[in-house]
Amino acid sequence: MIRVQYFARYREVLGIDGEQLQRAALSNLEQLREHLQSRGGVWQVLAEQNLMCARNQELCSLDTEIADGDEIAFFPTVTGG
Repeated sequence: MIRVQYFARYREVLGIDGEQLQRAALSNLEQLREHLQSRGGVWQVLAEQNLMCARNQELCSLDTEIADGDEIAFFPTVTGG
């Protein structure tokens, strides 16, 4: 089981702040993202090129491996001015 959290605009678009999922055959964050996108509709927001992610509260890339018990976060790039 993994915990997936959605922040900022992703949380607003998806209408949830997080969920728990069975990891099953998902071995990295890219596969998790593709699995979530396969839900269709609003889940396509996760296809954005500027998507950022973290595993266990550390920034990482989409090729980062995941394991049971991990906490995954998806959030858009933040810019300041």
